[in-house]
Amino acid sequence: MDSATVILVHGAFADGSSWSRVIPLLQAEGLDVAAVQNPLASLDEDAAYVQRAIDRAKGPVVLAGHSWGGAVITQVGNQDRVKALVYVAAFAPGVGQSPNDTLKPFPPSPGLSSVSVDRAGYLFLTPDNLAKTFAQDLSPAEIALLAATQGPTAAACFRTRVTAAAWEHKPSWYVVASEDRMLPAAFQRATAQRIGARTTEVEASHVPHSSRPEAVAAVIAEAARTR
Repeated sequence: MDSATVILVHGAFADGSSWSRVIPLLQAEGLDVAAVQNPLASLDEDAAYVQRAIDRAKGPVVLAGHSWGGAVITQVGNQDRVKALVYVAAFAPGVGQSPNDTLKPFPPSPGLSSVSVDRAGYLFLTPDNLAKTFAQDLSPAEIALLAATQGPTAAACFRTRVTAAAWEHKPSWYVVASEDRMLPAAFQRATAQRIGARTTEVEASHVPHSSRPEAVAAVIAEAARTR
């Protein structure tokens, strides 16, 4: 069987470089890796970027989505080329649900309560909020880099309902970040249970792929090895 290609889908307030610590670990496992630079403009547009990456990939595909990227892989992942899904502190809506819908049973988090919005309706985090609620386990230099490279995200993304739920048909893994101040750990645990994912919990902020890359890479590699 051909080696799997891992396609990494970043979340809100980020870009493809957010996977920079995971990528070499996966490549060392002999996996082809592609980090999508999704524009964070709409579910349809982000899904189209991921679809192009799937079309270019060799062999079977593992989709890994962080945060908002979980909604994107949920929408686009139910196709023959995709063998597995990995959710990293991520949304996994059901058909007809938006990310916001899935959060409704849970109290507002410190991070989501501190998001700023510009005149075009795009959300962003100030450097101070990045440091306190998004990546509190990274160094000041790393947080400054995140602030400089963050991708503002259309607020409408989080209100958009998915029309497909790939996790209903594909084996799924979930990385729970126990110290997450954006998506509460209780939300993540409930999401992982709801979708029947194989779950790994790590002590990390909302960006475990940056602060605990070995743990995240190990989960993705496990998904890639599963037949």
